[in-house]
Amino acid sequence: MNETETEFSGGVGLYISRQASGIGRYVWEQLIMLLFGWMPTVVGIGVRAFAYKLILKSKGLAAIEKNVRLRFASNIQLGKNVYLDEGVYIHATPNGVTIGDGSIVMHGAILHVYNFRGLPNSGITIGQDSLIGEKTVIRGQGGVTIGDRVFTSPMTQLIAVNHIFDDPETPFVKQGITAEGIVIEDDCWLGANAVITDGVTVGRGSVVAAGAVVTKDVPPFSVVGGVPAKVIRKVGDRSSAAIDTPIYY
Repeated sequence: MNETETEFSGGVGLYISRQASGIGRYVWEQLIMLLFGWMPTVVGIGVRAFAYKLILKSKGLAAIEKNVRLRFASNIQLGKNVYLDEGVYIHATPNGVTIGDGSIVMHGAILHVYNFRGLPNSGITIGQDSLIGEKTVIRGQGGVTIGDRVFTSPMTQLIAVNHIFDDPETPFVKQGITAEGIVIEDDCWLGANAVITDGVTVGRGSVVAAGAVVTKDVPPFSVVGGVPAKVIRKVGDRSSAAIDTPIYY
């Protein structure tokens, strides 16, 4: 085998290893999505509710729109009455993505574990009756746990991974990463374009204002905003100053 053939084979092998647990599984998952992934309207949703049970784990019948991309589908677990909108992308290697009963993932959202560094806590878990907004990005290398009844607004980002860049003499790509994980507890609302950074816990019942960058833990029942985010008030505070504080979707 010449150098070109070696590079081509290596490239194809690398690609497949990033898409499924093996060549046979890759062919099987791609075949099912090729046959049924394009079908429009409620007819397509109905067909995929049964056909996609052949490639992923599903407790019941999930509603999956056309053009949903699934990678490592065998590591994806859907609860009952889950809805995946058109254009959703889920990459679930190696520790998987779990979406609880009644939860919704909206158009263009990305749930991306993609852990090839052997990080032990990688994965994404979403509880029941939660909503992942349009074009939200969730990176789960350090593990992301989202509770029940959590709503993220459009283009929210939860990034459970970070580069180390302390040494100016060494390119940052050679300095490694941190992956501490993110926890969003029950009944939280994350505003549009909010960013939750690695290592953060957002306490139960909290609200993150649009555009906020959250770099520290948020106490339960707090409203936070700004860059970096700070506590603006407590949920339930009825003072005039608190009521005048704008919280945008």
